Amino acid sequence: MKNRQRTQRQGKKHSNRHERSEVRPKKHLGQHFLKDVTIAARIAETLELTKTANVLEIGPGTGVLTEFLLQRPIKLIAVELDRESVEYLHTRYIPQLPEATRKRFLEVVEKDFLKMALEPLFSGEPFAITGNFPYNISTQIVFRLLEHRDRIPEFSGMFQKEVAERICSGPGSKVYGILSVLVQAFYKAEYRFTVPPEVFDPPPAVSSGVLHLARRETWQLPFEEKVFFHVVKSAFNQRRKTLRNSLKSLNLSENLKEDTIFGRRPEQLSVSEFITLSQRISDDAL
Repeated sequence: MKNRQRTQRQGKKHSNRHERSEVRPKKHLGQHFLKDVTIAARIAETLELTKTANVLEIGPGTGVLTEFLLQRPIKLIAVELDRESVEYLHTRYIPQLPEATRKRFLEVVEKDFLKMALEPLFSGEPFAITGNFPYNISTQIVFRLLEHRDRIPEFSGMFQKEVAERICSGPGSKVYGILSVLVQAFYKAEYRFTVPPEVFDPPPAVSSGVLHLARRETWQLPFEEKVFFHVVKSAFNQRRKTLRNSLKSLNLSENLKEDTIFGRRPEQLSVSEFITLSQRISDDAL
């Protein structure tokens, strides 16, 4: 309740700031600028920051989320591909920040997150990721997260609602799939809240969803992880078939294929069962 009241006060305090932006969202970049500062404040508060005080914001746009992130005791790097947005942040946004906020660490980088080197960020220290992610690259952002999970203990942000639900869904759900299993093998996933289209400029055709991911204590697999990724992707690429059929290409031994688990479909397996199955397949190939 206290956080909600604080968010409402923050929303009132900053209610007109981002309506004055001269930056126009660009369709080819999948930009939908968030206008509702109350929602921006709620997204900023999803970060728990118990493992790191370094935060990477992807796609700050006009800084609506950036402003609330800077109210927290963090070091912030905001990476933005749109040059117009970068120029706005440098020339109009940053100079107008309150003096106390300006003194906090803030770096705005004009780069493509999907192509930039992440190793040099924050001098090699761990960092969290957040943002209002463009729908057209959101899945690629998640796969990059998984590649660098040794550096990223926490992740939150806004996706297309369907994608956010898929990431957080469990076995038996129609949307449970590759993203669900791969993410939840390494992170605890929680769907936080839904965001309606009308709070964006321009409004997207669908609702959005905000999620939070906290890296598990055991975020490494006890076998070669490429086997796990291959098993999960192969299984769900033919999700209507049983595992005995969808995993034929793995050339499993007859003894292993006799296990009853191969008579099940992928959406029936929990994340832990996929990990166990992948380890058995890895051992079978030795």
